Amino acid sequence: MVPMSNGLNALNGQVVRCRLCPRLVAWREEVARTKRASFANDEYWGRPLPGFGDPRARVLVLGLAPAAHGGNRTGRIFTGDRSGDWLFRALHRAGYANQPTSVDARDGLELEDCYVCAAVRCAPPANRPTPQERDNCLPYLVRELEILARVSVIVCLGSFAWDAALRAIGGVRPKPRFGHLAQAQAGGFTLLGSYHPSQQNTFTGRLTEAMLDEAFVRARDLSSGHT
Repeated sequence: MVPMSNGLNALNGQVVRCRLCPRLVAWREEVARTKRASFANDEYWGRPLPGFGDPRARVLVLGLAPAAHGGNRTGRIFTGDRSGDWLFRALHRAGYANQPTSVDARDGLELEDCYVCAAVRCAPPANRPTPQERDNCLPYLVRELEILARVSVIVCLGSFAWDAALRAIGGVRPKPRFGHLAQAQAGGFTLLGSYHPSQQNTFTGRLTEAMLDEAFVRARDLSSGHT
């Protein structure tokens, strides 16, 4: 058997080199060249983003895609943007992260019993991947779920991630409906829905910190019976 970390390293190398989606390649690289004024002195990552976290995790957190000036800039998923600020504070409060902040890939953040990745690995224009782009990325998630053999709970941040997880697992009929704290059994996994910590949700109060905390308390309870 290939050690778990070796399998992840090989997969992550494939992810970083991926150029399957011409529209996403062009966009991520254009953003990295032009930059946002407030990050003018930063060297942007400008490539696809691999997952990040504990190879022995029981909980996998699945997002939509990297932010153009967040992960696409810093080189780590959910790092350097406001959605990530919410996510990593919640993971810290739940005991999954050693610190509540995530500003760049060298800031010392470590995850325990948790792995974070996205359904689409490149930053998409207007944060909206096409169905083809979603499907091009799907094998990476399938492979992650194979390598991360201890994962039993998938926390899906938003309906896009929920649908991607169901596609990756396959054979789930009828299709379970997404909602905050929605639960569904799919293959050997429990899917747990949470509204995405996007500014659209957090600024309007659709998602509160207490709601996000509840999702990770539920995730820990669900995963605690698996070793």
